[in-house]
Amino acid sequence: MDYLLIAIGFVLLVIGGEFLVKSSVGLSFKLKLSKMVIGLTVVSFATSAPELLVSIKAALGGNPDIASGNVIGSNIANIGLVLGLTAIILPMEFDRDFFRMNWPFMMLLSFLMYYFLWSDAVITFFEGFILIVLLLIFLFVLLRKSRGTSAIANSEVNEQLEQASYFKIIIWLLIGGSALFFGSKFLVNGSVNVAENLGISKRTIAVTMIAVGTSVPELAASIISALKGEKSISLGNLIGSNIFNIGSVIGVTAMIQPIRLESDLVLTNDMVWMISISALILPLALLPKFMVLSRYKGFLIFLSYIVFLLLLVVNKFNS
Repeated sequence: MDYLLIAIGFVLLVIGGEFLVKSSVGLSFKLKLSKMVIGLTVVSFATSAPELLVSIKAALGGNPDIASGNVIGSNIANIGLVLGLTAIILPMEFDRDFFRMNWPFMMLLSFLMYYFLWSDAVITFFEGFILIVLLLIFLFVLLRKSRGTSAIANSEVNEQLEQASYFKIIIWLLIGGSALFFGSKFLVNGSVNVAENLGISKRTIAVTMIAVGTSVPELAASIISALKGEKSISLGNLIGSNIFNIGSVIGVTAMIQPIRLESDLVLTNDMVWMISISALILPLALLPKFMVLSRYKGFLIFLSYIVFLLLLVVNKFNS
């Protein structure tokens, strides 16, 4: 039964990713926003919903390792697994705003989350509030800046979406969001049951099975958009999702129930990997071909994620 849930979850997530991309492109035309901005906001928020629900439920259920490990593992998977595989399928180009604003803000929130846990082993209500405020400031600056840009011009976008009504766009968004929500729920429940039967710790489950499960929406949305030539949405969705995971998921969860550090490995291993794999994007962008995430670079990122998983498997009984 658990394996059936996993299979159904994957199918729903692929369907959800398809409709989410369609609604995002349609919105980018209607609102005259860049597709990078749409990826950073609409798509990122929808694909971060599973992390939010899982983390809140875990924190209220007295499982802080799952609440924090879910976000940390998901952020690692978004870069190592999703971005790596997406770049292998279709190389992506970075724009200047990516390194001027989006990537630095992701790194800022990552270091801030690390500091909150390192200082007193807990993310409090006030610290969660700080994360949410920073996220709102980021979104305000992002949207305000995008208003000054010209209308979208991209020959790879399906021109029929430009004619889509707001009603259709909303329906697509609802279908995509619902499919992602239920698909993630089925996938996470099935994965957790399988993992627990193998005798793996809750922390390890959180940063692997649950994290990958809640990252499948990003994987589906990014790969589908990459196959369609929507490179900016793929990249914007991943970075935006990592920003939302810390700013909204950790922020909201901490305001509902303080997130306490239960295992030192969260700081000494998991968060070190999260920050390192996120920082890896910068030197790779500077290597030839400059400002392009080519297939070999995508393979290096994906390989780093495989190493992360292998090390977890080797040390799983010590966590």
